[in-house]
Amino acid sequence: MIDTSPCLSRRKVIGLLSTASAAVVAGSSSASAFLFRRPAAAEVDIEQLPEEWVDRQGGNLNHYIDFIANLSLQKITLHQVVSAHAKQRGAVWNSLPPPSLWRHIGTTLKVVDRIAREIDKPLKEVVSAYRSPAYNARCPGAKSSSWHQSNCAMDVTFATAAPVIARTMRSYRNRGLFRGGVGGYSAFTHIDTRGTNVDW
Repeated sequence: MIDTSPCLSRRKVIGLLSTASAAVVAGSSSASAFLFRRPAAAEVDIEQLPEEWVDRQGGNLNHYIDFIANLSLQKITLHQVVSAHAKQRGAVWNSLPPPSLWRHIGTTLKVVDRIAREIDKPLKEVVSAYRSPAYNARCPGAKSSSWHQSNCAMDVTFATAAPVIARTMRSYRNRGLFRGGVGGYSAFTHIDTRGTNVDW
């Protein structure tokens, strides 16, 4: 039985992943092995995430990973999305978004994934995604009304100059792919799906 207590320790998370992976391997000898999907959580390197952050997420972590996996993204990895939340500024940790906001980032992720496919470039990094209000307040230059707090905004980098990516995103937006904001910065590009077009 999976432990859904508020705080899963890193050891418990890793144990659950090992058990799930073993179950998949055990079933691989059957003719219908292709029907077994590798557990989404196994695609996130828990060991590379801060232990304290993992503990703070509790049972939400595996549920969030499954939610993102079900978006079937092609150019964005699960680890890129999850690790964007595992950050700390001073004594303040960021967190995963509340479940009520999860669907908001789905639209933005699909837009970024579509653009990555169109330009045939993998996403290099999700610099920032959801920011809790307390964490957002610690981010230099972040507005108190930041769309990151609504979980519909991302700051991303590609293996291409950020100004080129910003122009590409605006071009796709102008063709009707999405409605939202595109912010051009020297090191990354902001994109959100707020519903109205804004540039900076």
